[in-house]
Amino acid sequence: MELKPENTTVTYKGEDMLNILKEIDFILISLRDIGRFYAEDINNKRQEYEKETTDYIDNYKVCERLAHIRCKLTEAFDRTLGDDDMDDIERACCNIKYWSKQ
Repeated sequence: MELKPENTTVTYKGEDMLNILKEIDFILISLRDIGRFYAEDINNKRQEYEKETTDYIDNYKVCERLAHIRCKLTEAFDRTLGDDDMDDIERACCNIKYWSKQ
């Protein structure tokens, strides 16, 4: 995908990036630890594992945290629309196969 020249290099504040890395670490390591906790007996504790994971996502506002990360990352991009009425970020994401109820 070809980016607009303004978006070939983007710059972030170090403090913002450290905060983003901390948030990603918090989410990633916590999910890893939940998985490890239930790994030995996952076949017998599948429901507990799924509930623990769902509770973690809900109680620790994982979706909101990820949305904040995305917002911070997009701030550095030029969001001017191209001829296709999309900016570079929209264009990059337009073919992602998102979850849907089959």
